[in-house]
Amino acid sequence: MIDAKIALVADWLTDPGGAEKVVYAMHRMFPEAPIYTSIYDKDKLPMFEDADVRTSFIQKWPAAKHHHQWYLKWMPVAFEQFDLSEYDIVISSSHSCAKGIITKPQTMHISYCHTPMRYVWDDCHRYLKDYPWPNMMKKVAAYVLHDIRLWDRLAADRVDYFISNSDYIGERISKYYKAKSETIYPIVETDNFYLSSDTGNFYLAVGRLIPYKRFDLIVEAFNHLGKPLKIVGRGPEMQRLKRMARQNIEFLDYVSDEQLRELLSTCKAFVFPQVEDFGIAPVEAMASGRPVIAYADGGALETVQDGKSGVFFDTQSADALIKAVLRFEKKKFNGKSIADSVAEFGRDRFERELKSFISRKWKSFNRK
Repeated sequence: MIDAKIALVADWLTDPGGAEKVVYAMHRMFPEAPIYTSIYDKDKLPMFEDADVRTSFIQKWPAAKHHHQWYLKWMPVAFEQFDLSEYDIVISSSHSCAKGIITKPQTMHISYCHTPMRYVWDDCHRYLKDYPWPNMMKKVAAYVLHDIRLWDRLAADRVDYFISNSDYIGERISKYYKAKSETIYPIVETDNFYLSSDTGNFYLAVGRLIPYKRFDLIVEAFNHLGKPLKIVGRGPEMQRLKRMARQNIEFLDYVSDEQLRELLSTCKAFVFPQVEDFGIAPVEAMASGRPVIAYADGGALETVQDGKSGVFFDTQSADALIKAVLRFEKKKFNGKSIADSVAEFGRDRFERELKSFISRKWKSFNRK
């Protein structure tokens, strides 16, 4: 073990998702390390009930647990106010502002970067266009995002060492932060999933119902195909998507982990049309022996093997997704081979690689 006092930092802990699974994995590795975060909803994330979670002033603001995006403007200040001077090593899990903490010169700061903030960098124009805000709020948001973009670039310089959650994100870190990184794929509890002898006739999509996840493409495509589709997730796009959807599309909202494992193991295929940083959900589907129909960009290119564990489509459009589904239905896949292809993404690998990275960098940091 590393002989150092460690703290963890997370953007927010309000909903179960990929970033939260990484923070939980770090918590299990370093159970004595407190977790600093802007907002924490213990009801949504009961796995952290034994953790020492320390929140910012935003925690007490109206509806913060449900609408953290309302308070993005104040997130930089929230993280800069955390006093981390007593720690030797600080590990931030960041896709937003957590990497902007301030540490003393003797403290090593490692940032596990899920992505440079999409809504202030390459996706800012689409976010402003697609997010369901009133026009006046969108105009104000443009100025807020400009200020955060400037802060985010400066904040990246406070990080001593970056870890990227995929090679794709490593390229984005290089582009926007002008920094080097090493890739450590996020933890996927592949042993928790199982192959089923019973395959249903439905397709499955899982995730937060927000614009960049492109659930609108899925709904449009399956409206045309008329094939059964189940969507698991919740978010601000829910009502709009429901209005779009025909009767062959079922919205399941939140499901338990047990229910999700059953859905993943019995679906016909998992549909994944977004550009994702890494994409834990499709790996979970493959760990269940189910093929993935994925847009050929982002992290999916590092996990899905075209023709072996899934089918790619090259244009992010409903028409391209329709053609991919029809092409998929003409192919045969081996469930065990699919599961074997992602066996390397388990817990042991993540912990081993992260501990090795921290140890190497700690030795190097102390030689400066």
